[in-house]
Amino acid sequence: MRNNYLEQYVDLEGNVSDRNLVQQISIKTFAAIKFFSDRILAIIGLIVASPLMLIIAILIKLDSNGPVFFKQLRTGKYGKEFYMYKFRTMEKNNDVHDLSKADQHTRIGTFLRKTSLDEIPQLINILKGEMSFIGPRPWIPDYYEVMNEAQRFRNIVRPGITGLAQTRGRNDIDIFKKIEYDLDYIKYYSLWMDLIVVTYTFIAVFGAKGADAGKNNIERELNDLKKQNKISKNI
Repeated sequence: MRNNYLEQYVDLEGNVSDRNLVQQISIKTFAAIKFFSDRILAIIGLIVASPLMLIIAILIKLDSNGPVFFKQLRTGKYGKEFYMYKFRTMEKNNDVHDLSKADQHTRIGTFLRKTSLDEIPQLINILKGEMSFIGPRPWIPDYYEVMNEAQRFRNIVRPGITGLAQTRGRNDIDIFKKIEYDLDYIKYYSLWMDLIVVTYTFIAVFGAKGADAGKNNIERELNDLKKQNKISKNI
C-alpha cells in the first residue's frame, strides 16, 4: 500500500494523482495541527463528559449483566491493529459470529446506538493516538484482509469517530460507496473538509438513520469485497 498521502492520493479505481507543493505544505500543516488539537480536545472531552459517562455506566450495569465497556480489535492507520473502546450495547452472551440470530441489544444499548453516545469512550483511543475525531471509521480487520491496494488507501490516515461516509448515509450505503467517500476525504484532507463532516454529523446523528450495521450487514459487505477482489478464502 502506498504510504504517503501528503504527496499523492488514490481513487477507488486505483488511479494515483500527485499533489503540488502548495497542497503538500497545506496538508502537512493541517495534519500537525490536527494531531495535537485532537489530544487536547480529547482531554477536555473526557473531563466534561465524565459525569455523563458515569451515569451511562450505572445505567448499563442496572440494565444487564456484563462489563460497562466493550472493546474490539480494529484496523487503524497503515493497517496497524488496535483495540477500540465503546460502551457495551449488547447482551453479555451476544455472539457476533452467530449469523442465525440477530444482535441482542440491551434496552439502554438501543438508545446509546441511536444517539451515538456509545462512541464516547473512543476519546481514550484519540488520547492514545490511535484515532482522530474525524476520519474513516475503523473497521474490524476482516475488511482490511479482503481489500485491494486502492481500497486500503482509506487506512492511510488515522481513523475517526465520525467521517465523510457517516454523513452520507452511514450503514444505508454499500461498502464501495463508503470506501469511495473515505478516499474522497483523504483527497480533500483539510480543515474545511473536517468542518463539513462535523456539520453533517450532527444531522446524521439526530436522524439516527443507518446507525447500526448489524452482523448480517457486515457479512454481506465482506462477501461483496471478496467477490469484487476475487478472494475465495474464508475469513
